Amino acid sequence: MSYEQAVRQTWAPLQPTPRDRELVRAATLAANSHNTQPWIFAADADEITIAPDFSRRCSAVDPDDHHLYVSLGCAAENLTHAAAAVGYKATPRLADDMLAISLEPTPPLRSPLSEAIALRQCTRAAYDGRPVASETIRSLEAAGREPGVSVIIFTDRSAISNIADYVEQGNSSQMHDAAFMAELKSWIRFSEADAVSTMDGLFAPASGTPAMPAWLARPLMGLFFTEQKENRKYHEHIESSAGIAVFVSETNDKSHWIAAGRACQRFGLQATALGLKYAFINQPVEVPTLRRQFASYLGIGDRRADLVLRFGNGPQLPKSLRRPPEQVMRQHA
Repeated sequence: MSYEQAVRQTWAPLQPTPRDRELVRAATLAANSHNTQPWIFAADADEITIAPDFSRRCSAVDPDDHHLYVSLGCAAENLTHAAAAVGYKATPRLADDMLAISLEPTPPLRSPLSEAIALRQCTRAAYDGRPVASETIRSLEAAGREPGVSVIIFTDRSAISNIADYVEQGNSSQMHDAAFMAELKSWIRFSEADAVSTMDGLFAPASGTPAMPAWLARPLMGLFFTEQKENRKYHEHIESSAGIAVFVSETNDKSHWIAAGRACQRFGLQATALGLKYAFINQPVEVPTLRRQFASYLGIGDRRADLVLRFGNGPQLPKSLRRPPEQVMRQHA
């Protein structure tokens, strides 16, 4: 199929049937690290489980699997809102290193957040620099709260510039890391054909880069993907944003990483419902030495800074793709 057909199929509005397939499809539309889609779903009666798929882990950027478990939390949050829209109360719990989500019949309740599932995307582009209203900030703060997880929102320009400096430091460190760069390149899909063939990965045009054949793009990548250019781009993108949100866990363990994912995904859905765009700028929390410095800057003590993102009014970019439910579901054990 063509890229446009794949986008329409991937991001189609939620349907009530077939229930399990549609709930899994909605869950896969969640944010996830490098669009690796590191999850395996199983459905049985009134329970859907989400297990980690370690074959899709990113050992260079995510050696402790923090982002992987955050991704599971993002998927679970999508699933809970989708379930409510088709008439089920979804209750996730952590069990045996996976999420088990029970489904209990209830009157259908569509919401702005469930409607946002098929619209949300991470928009890696310059925004228009406009501030957002104080009531919008309050809505985002409320959406970003989860037991054991807090969100800190910065709209002060000096704080935004300071965080931009941390992002640049982290980006420079990562671009000097051969393992990180090799891993990143392995997940980039340079053309529409590449993206459709795998239905995963980082679609280059979704980051504002023109599509081109992989055989041409890979050798040229060193020319246009440089530390200086990337740092300049990140600085411009961050300075064009209305604010920055940092998610912080009370405890550094899997259950809190999942909770951080749920809070972040709900923040993203709320931002989308309010007409805003957002994008991750996780470099300050991905480089261990820098993460400690960043925590000191934030004044959070021993708590872990999980995720960093920027938000504002921005353009619509091409959508990334997702593997269909048939490829990510297995028979329940």
